[in-house]
Parts: sequence; structure tokens; C-alpha cells
Amino acid sequence: MAAEGARAGRRRLAALTRAPLASAGRTPEKLLIAPQDLRTTDPTRAGEIYAGTFAFAGRLVEVGGGSPFLIEPPTREWASALHGFGWLRHLRAADTALARANARSLVDEWMTTRAGRDAAAAAPATQARRLISWFCHSPLILDGADRAFYRRFLKSLARQARQLGSIASSASDGAPRLQCEAALAYAGLCLAGEARLLKSASRSLGEEIDRQILADGGHASRNPATLIDLLLDFLPLRQAFAARNAQPPQQLLTAIDRMTPMLRFFRHGDGDFAQFNGAGPTPTDLVATILAYDDARGLPVDDAPHSGYQRVAAGEALALIDAGAPPPFALSSEAHAGCLSFEFSSGAERIVVNCGAPRFGRKDWEDAARATAAHSTATVGEASSCRFAPDGLRHFIGARITHGPSKVEARRATDDRGVTVTASHDGYVERFGLVHERALTLSPDGRTLSGVDLFRAVEGRTIEGDPKVAVRFHLHPSVRASQRQDGQGVVLQLPSGVGWTLASPCFSVTLEESVYLASAHGARRSEQAVIHATARGAPSIAWTLERLPGEPAPKRRMPVAEEFDALPL
Repeated sequence: MAAEGARAGRRRLAALTRAPLASAGRTPEKLLIAPQDLRTTDPTRAGEIYAGTFAFAGRLVEVGGGSPFLIEPPTREWASALHGFGWLRHLRAADTALARANARSLVDEWMTTRAGRDAAAAAPATQARRLISWFCHSPLILDGADRAFYRRFLKSLARQARQLGSIASSASDGAPRLQCEAALAYAGLCLAGEARLLKSASRSLGEEIDRQILADGGHASRNPATLIDLLLDFLPLRQAFAARNAQPPQQLLTAIDRMTPMLRFFRHGDGDFAQFNGAGPTPTDLVATILAYDDARGLPVDDAPHSGYQRVAAGEALALIDAGAPPPFALSSEAHAGCLSFEFSSGAERIVVNCGAPRFGRKDWEDAARATAAHSTATVGEASSCRFAPDGLRHFIGARITHGPSKVEARRATDDRGVTVTASHDGYVERFGLVHERALTLSPDGRTLSGVDLFRAVEGRTIEGDPKVAVRFHLHPSVRASQRQDGQGVVLQLPSGVGWTLASPCFSVTLEESVYLASAHGARRSEQAVIHATARGAPSIAWTLERLPGEPAPKRRMPVAEEFDALPL
């Protein structure tokens, strides 16, 4: 906590020396460009907004003829979405005179009511999103506006840019700070006469990219979904530099080239992302949009050592493995205790998953979703491999990881059996004196995934007690599982009718309840196959996940209620 406080103090001191605008208090003469917004739109939302219905972050609020900026927001997430103005893209997509007038009226209302003083509106990340939204949708806002409104709009943009420039370095570490620096670069490009701001913002943006975007293209938080959010801002920013005939920071260009192959790295055959370290429901439409801008069409790497992930593909099968240590303390507010967890898919069908994180209402599920038991890996003593900040400290430092694996090793090998990834972590050494080691081997035809989970005592230490061990395989909600008669395995039926079997020759495999949090339809009931043992009685647990021979059975049509099987939140 002391170290983090010192870093925050240095950031605030550095902010005082920055020059966010060439002349403090000066109103720019005009807007030069309007960058493109790559986020998908829904023109029908324009009518809802005109009627006073604002649906954000899973909450719907009816304001009628009142102002949405003067009501008590239902959640902080809802307020951030409202004050971020990303919803302007829906009004622009409607492309009607009524939508344009409504957009201008709402922006004017925000400026008149001084809504920026609201705590949610003043947050650095929200300010950054609002600036980018106003720049991107300025043609919509200014269409039909008089000169007085145009001047007020420019004055508000300049004031917000100055304010963001003074607090950007105090934004939450990680993606929010990168988005703040990107917003300042947008301001330098879009506002006339701000060459000094553009130079300063470009330099700061390049420094943040160097610090946060890893050599293999992953983000330092180890959250795959962060790549999507950042690329949606980086790609239009690159185009904006080209439109102004300005030289972008080299870090921006190389980061885009590294990040887009990593999007493919984390994608399963159905287009969804693997659920690691805070990733939630995959916005497949946004991923497709981003990949359409990938000129290099780079293939994903197999080994991403800087991000701490491994990818093994053969035949139609794909295994993605978390083989990295937790992210740095400052970036761990959404990280999970999922070291050595894996996800497995065959073609477009997911089989083994992690529980993931919900899109909204994360606080309700936060502790459960981040626990090791919510991942397809092994738990010892019913404990997580990481420890999170207790409730009493979360107000000050957030729900960050305070203790976790410090030594995580991974290596790959290829032989006649296929590709083998062997990894280990020391997250259980302090409490139980155990190292968890896992070896996963995918056969060359992709029809067999073999695994061995080894629990070995650290040299010079004895195992503390005889802790229980559980090797978990969380199943995708579309998979139907049934117990084998011998009790040493389960049979899995995929929606296509293809069958797989999960078996452990020396241990019983049981079916237990689970939940899949990363569905676009909300939390869904699912199942998990679990191998229970004790650390002393089972230092090594071998298992296989094998495709059954034969053609797929006719696809069974599931009733709608069974297909979604949503859990009430």
C-alpha cells in the first residue's frame, strides 16, 4: 500500500508539469477532424433515448420528460455509461433530423446542468470516454447548431481536455490510464492550434504503451478482453494521425501489429474468447470489426511467455492454458486465481471452460468468479492459489491480489504423442508446502487431451496435514454430461452429437453443479466434472479427455428454457 501510494504521489506531481493545452483557458477556433467510432450501433435505441429510456450496464431507467443527468443513478456503471456518451453512436446511426436534434439537446443539457461535477462524470476514464465520443460524433452534435452552441461546445471540449490532462496520471492503472492518454491525443488532433498538446500526448501515450503492452501483444493485466477495448480506440486514433498528416508514436503502430494476432490467440472456434483473468462475454461483432482492420493478418503465436499463456492446436481441437503469474499488484483488480487452468474446444464447440466474469453485476459474483475453484484447474485444501485484499482494505486499494504464485514455470515439447505443455506454480507452498505441476498433451489428430496433475512437496518441507485436492473441469452449458457406470469417468455430448469421455483410471470422477458467468444471456447453470483426492494419497492424478469414435448423432433440439437456463441474479 505504501509503495502504491508513493507511485500515485509521483504521478500527481508529474501531472503538474504537463501542458495539456497551449494556452490555459483559451478556446480553440474550430474542430479539424471527426475520428471514426468502430463500435457497433443499434438505430432502434435512438427512439428509446428520445422517449426518455436509458438502458445501460444492465439497468433500464425511465426519465420521461426529465433530465437523465439530474436523477439518482441506479449504479456507478450506469452513471459512467451515461456520462461517457458512447450511446451517441446509436443516434448517429438513426440518421434522422430528430436524432440529431436530440443529440445536440442532450449535450447542451449536460453542459448547462454542469453534470461534469458528478463524481461518476469526473472520473478520469469517464472523462476520456466522453471526450472521444464527442470528437467522434461531433458531426451529429453540430448538425444544425448555431454559432453560440458551437462556441460553447468547443469551450467545453477545451476545458475537459485541460482537466483530463491534469488528472490523467492519477487514473486507475491499466487500460483506464491508456484510454486517458489516447483521449488527449484525440484532443490534440481534433482541436485547432493544439500542436503542443499533440506532442505531449503522443509522448505520454507512447510511454504508457511501452509499459502496458507486452512484447507478445498481450496486456499487462493479463485480461484478454482488454485488448478489444484498447484496439477500438487505437485503430481510429491511427487513422486520425493519418488524416492530419501527423506522425503517430511508433509505439502505437507496433502495438496494433502485436495486439491483433493476440485476439486470434484467445479465440475459440466459435469466435468467443477464453475466460481468463476477468474476461466476460465476448462481443463477437466488435472482434470481427477489429480483425477487418488487420492488414497484416498475422497468425497467433503458440507460446506467449510475456503474457503467460500457451496455445496448443491440432486437428479441430484447441487448448488454451494459463501458465503465468498474477499481474502486478496495481493491475490485479480484476485478475483471477486461475493459474494452470485451461479451456478446451473442438471445432466451433466449447467443452471445458472457466466460469468467467459477468458483463454487469460483477460485484455480486466477484469473489466466487475469481476463486481458483471457478477455474478448470486443481485446488488444494479448498483454497485459492491467490489471496485477495480483505473487505476492510478494498475501499483503499481495491480488490487486488495481495499474495499469489511468484514462481510459475512453463515449457513446451513436441514428440510422437503430440505437443506437451508442462507448467508449475508455487501458490500453495506457503500454506501447504506443495507445488502444483500440470502436464497437458494434445495428440496430433486432436482427438485426445491427456493430463497429469502432480502435487509434490517442496524440498526441505513436509506437507502440512493431508489437504484435500480437487481437479475441476467446468463444462460449457451446451455440453450434456452423464456419469459412467464404473464411476471413473463421465460421457460428454456436444450439441452436434459428437461424444467425448473424460476419465481417470485410478480415481472416481463426479458431476457437480457449476455456473457459467460469461454468457451474453446472463449467468447460466452448468456442470463440472471433479476428481477428488488427498495430497498424501494422490501425489499424481492422471486423466484423459478423448473423443468417442463414430459419426455425430442427430442434433437434439433443446427447448428454449433448457437452452438458456438462465440463473436469477
